Amino acid sequence: MARKATGQVLIRGGKQGRTYALRFRAYGKREYLTLGTDTEGWTPGKAEDELAYILAAVKRGQWKPGEGSAPEPVETFHEFASRWYADREAGWRQTTRDDYRWALSQHLLPHFKDHPLSEITAEEIDRYAAAKQREGKLTNNSINKTITRLSQILEVAFDYERIARNPAKGKKRRLPAESRSRPWIEPEQLPSLLEGCSGEFRPLVATLAGAGLRIAEAIGLTWGDVNLPAGTLSVRDAKTPAGVRVVDLPDGLASTLRSYKAHGHKTAGTDPVFRKRDGSPQNVRNAQARLKPSIRKANRRLGKLGIEAISEEVTPHSLRRVYASLRFALGDDPVYVAGQLGHTEGNFTMRVYARAVKRRSRLSESSLREFDRAAEWARMGTNALDVPEVEPSIRSTEPVAR
Repeated sequence: MARKATGQVLIRGGKQGRTYALRFRAYGKREYLTLGTDTEGWTPGKAEDELAYILAAVKRGQWKPGEGSAPEPVETFHEFASRWYADREAGWRQTTRDDYRWALSQHLLPHFKDHPLSEITAEEIDRYAAAKQREGKLTNNSINKTITRLSQILEVAFDYERIARNPAKGKKRRLPAESRSRPWIEPEQLPSLLEGCSGEFRPLVATLAGAGLRIAEAIGLTWGDVNLPAGTLSVRDAKTPAGVRVVDLPDGLASTLRSYKAHGHKTAGTDPVFRKRDGSPQNVRNAQARLKPSIRKANRRLGKLGIEAISEEVTPHSLRRVYASLRFALGDDPVYVAGQLGHTEGNFTMRVYARAVKRRSRLSESSLREFDRAAEWARMGTNALDVPEVEPSIRSTEPVAR
């Protein structure tokens, strides 16, 4: 039985204006019909009316291919992917746009841009993956991430009947996953990291470590979300519904943000809290790029103190773990900590809790002193908010009482 007559209006830009065409099914075959340009009087509404007229004629068995009916122009991956991105980017968060643009511009388009959609085969995708492995710039997990983006685009092409199947779908095109434990920062390393962060970048790292925010949540903050008199900040742009929350600020972080705001130039309620060196809003990739040199600087200090260096593979997300470790070191309840992190389940917090409650007892000398500096900075209710700081940093304190 032939498939039901269906179709869509296609609008393409060109040197002579917008061109309108129809793609539809007739008598079991896919047809393509060029209507004309906007300079010839075609509009989206007129094209839709023409499509409805043709589909009705097909249903009655009265339509016959005529003038304008021709094979559909070959569409390359570059053309389709660019339109796919442009049609959807308005509904994405900035971090999603950055991530998708990275996969497309840096990896997928250089390999597939001139390929007609129908020529992106399973074999060609395997060649792409092998080429990326030979380059040695991406891990298997990152290569798989780009293939997932390719599959997402080709799935839309399949829905639009541009291709017969999605060759990137499923596990067969994926490389073996690399299981690596994510490095993190221990409390005794945090003072050196904050001292290693310079200028406007330090308050961002302090917020990640002191409030446990995801990087996207932190860079999405405006000054209207930060209530310094109350010692809280509100996360409104969150990854999950549970992520929408009010977070209590440790005194050291509140003091850092207070000083940072006092020396800022754009601190209206709608202004972003965190900015880059050039004054533009901070973004995930810039934050990651700034973190590595800060870690190197911190490691020079840690080396002098005889404390283990911070791995350069640490990401801004890793700071959520040091937040949880500090909260447990200060005796906070795991349920409270999970809520502050925006978690609906306590598995992560309980794993950190089991490790954090025993850690301080195994430290000595410099490691113990630095651990206690971090814990004192993370305390709440000691009026550190009232102490102005020109250059926000962790202040040296007496060890935490046990």
